[in-house]
Amino acid sequence: MINLVGRVDLAAATGTTVWHRASALTKLLLAAAIVGLAITTRSLPLQLTLHAMAWLLALSSRLPLRVIAIMVAYPLLFSGLFVLAGWTGDVVPAVRLLLRPTTACLAAAWLIGTTPYPDLFAPLSRLPRAARPTGCSSPIARCSSSRTAASGCGAALRVRGGVSGPLRRRLSVAGESLGTLVLYGFDRSARLYATMLLRGHAGRICGCRHYAETTRDDLWVALAGVLVIAAAIALWRMP
Repeated sequence: MINLVGRVDLAAATGTTVWHRASALTKLLLAAAIVGLAITTRSLPLQLTLHAMAWLLALSSRLPLRVIAIMVAYPLLFSGLFVLAGWTGDVVPAVRLLLRPTTACLAAAWLIGTTPYPDLFAPLSRLPRAARPTGCSSPIARCSSSRTAASGCGAALRVRGGVSGPLRRRLSVAGESLGTLVLYGFDRSARLYATMLLRGHAGRICGCRHYAETTRDDLWVALAGVLVIAAAIALWRMP
């Protein structure tokens, strides 16, 4: 799993397709439209069309086919279990149940495979803190867990008698605890920096809005969006 995430992040940071050069904001909107339509529609022709479009997007992102197959296998496996558990002999509902998560997964694979991590989550930094999803926070925000480590270190210090007893013993235990905390912080910061470099960090924290700056390559995203909207209008009412 770690190797899979690393390959996807590397492809997002080093890719050269038109999708990689397009702005993160337009790609987010297109992916949200595909996922939203795939989940809400009951039209099988529309679901099949969206699924085909999602495959075209994922394959044109130049992600390795093996990586795409592994990413699609997870939702396909679990939705397949639901299909088998509730099988009634009707093929159409089963196909619908399989198409929804796989289409969403393909759209997400295209998005994260063409958008570096900092750009992908930059729009979330514009939201109020209470509105930000807790599971999609920036890696920098995760440094707050060091406070938990410090609290745990303090608890261990009290358990080991570091706040009572002879002064020499207290200083010895406190020194060991402080050294452990420093080593933990150094190791965590090194891993965090390596992760940020892998995910497209350029050596500085960018507070600008370059993720929303459109270029000529965004016309391809807009064209894909027009095709999605046209398909939704034409096929929404079909059973």
